Amino acid sequence: MFRTFLVEFLLPLIVFILLRNMLRGFFSGSSRQPTRRQPQEPQVPLGGELKKDPVCGTYISAATALQEKVKGETVYFCSKECREKYLRS
Repeated sequence: MFRTFLVEFLLPLIVFILLRNMLRGFFSGSSRQPTRRQPQEPQVPLGGELKKDPVCGTYISAATALQEKVKGETVYFCSKECREKYLRS
């Protein structure tokens, strides 16, 4: 009875699972994407020096700010728009 169960049910089930996994791996390839993606937050360093944007007054991390040398002094901006406004004035 155990041998019948093994030969008629368990063995075909194991073969089916193995073949299914092999075929799934073959057809999905290496470009397999996760079904659910979590939104990625931008990597902002914790701590560090804060600089004030001269246009809008926003404080921004010196490590992530846009920088521009003006008359030998480094000026920090929060966005391209603020940098362009500053350079036009």
